[in-house]
Amino acid sequence: MSKATRATKALEQAKVAFTTHTYDYDPDADKVGIQAAEALGELPARVLKTLMALVDGKPVCVILPSDKEVSMKKLAAAFGGKTAQMMKPADAERISGYKVGGISAFGQMKPPRVAIEAEAMAHDLVYMNGGQRGLQVRMKPGDAATALNAIVAPLVA
Repeated sequence: MSKATRATKALEQAKVAFTTHTYDYDPDADKVGIQAAEALGELPARVLKTLMALVDGKPVCVILPSDKEVSMKKLAAAFGGKTAQMMKPADAERISGYKVGGISAFGQMKPPRVAIEAEAMAHDLVYMNGGQRGLQVRMKPGDAATALNAIVAPLVA
């Protein structure tokens, strides 16, 4: 597995300190983020999942702990919108340039607006998808938020 992806290159260009961590990705897992946390031996609250959604019909990226669910109402509000819905997997892949299970907020082909769940900021280090299935990057959540110019808000249901 290559540890050099568009995501890791974007992090390097943004001068964000990170380390890479690989694990055996299970495409049949019920919850890919939880499976990643277990494989890495980490708490699910520290392994963040990246979701693609639509707010008022426009693509956004949502980052939250892998053991939480996003509130569509809170997501729409975070972006000043009225409605939010999850993006269809094929659209998420086309727009992000990554495969589902490997979608990273970093290095997307056409970077969307990004929101990070406020709870994630309480950890010294978090894991986020590194741009391919089975690859995580570990970094300070504040560095991730800054590099992504992300909105930090309560997003969980």
